[in-house]
Amino acid sequence: MAEIVLNVELRERTGTGGARVTRSAGLVPGVLYGGDKDPVAIAVKVNEFRKALYTGKLLGHLVTLKYGAETQPVIAKAVDMHPVTDTPWHFDLYRVDAHQQIKINVPLHFSHQDEAPGIKRGGTLNVVFHDVAVSCAADHIPEELVVDLTGLDIGASIRVSDLKFPANVEPGIPADTVLATISGASSQADEDEAADAATSEAAAEASPPEDGGEG
Repeated sequence: MAEIVLNVELRERTGTGGARVTRSAGLVPGVLYGGDKDPVAIAVKVNEFRKALYTGKLLGHLVTLKYGAETQPVIAKAVDMHPVTDTPWHFDLYRVDAHQQIKINVPLHFSHQDEAPGIKRGGTLNVVFHDVAVSCAADHIPEELVVDLTGLDIGASIRVSDLKFPANVEPGIPADTVLATISGASSQADEDEAADAATSEAAAEASPPEDGGEG
């Protein structure tokens, strides 16, 4: 079962007024939904919720919801934070079966930047997506997907097809989707492009023409 346990209480009042009363009582308001059951208004003590959140294993992971003696696996789908105080403000939990196939976003971790020639030469890593949608069992959600930048130079593109997915985890977006690129300063990029073009032209001029006749 999941590592994190959230002890929830039921909320009788909903809406803006109900949420305000819940927060005044030292609780974070939330909603449990999904499956074939109606949504349920719930709440968790703010200190307990904050502790679970800061483990980094709450959002997008399988956790255990506990209400009295009852427990069930859920996925924390969303957590809203107060824009000023950065206090947990609201959360959504989704009912699942532990072995149910789900589609969920998994964060990307870009490793070995110091082993990327393009970055060593002053290039910049431009991240297009910070996470990737995957399909997997609810109890086998990867913590992260690692993007190895070793050997990548200016002009390189990292695509979904370059990722190594764990067993029984499938990408939920097309394989040719660009996740990140390594680019240099515009002047450097222009110089590299011009140099490549010049090299190609020189090679074409030096090569003998192909025999165009029929064999």
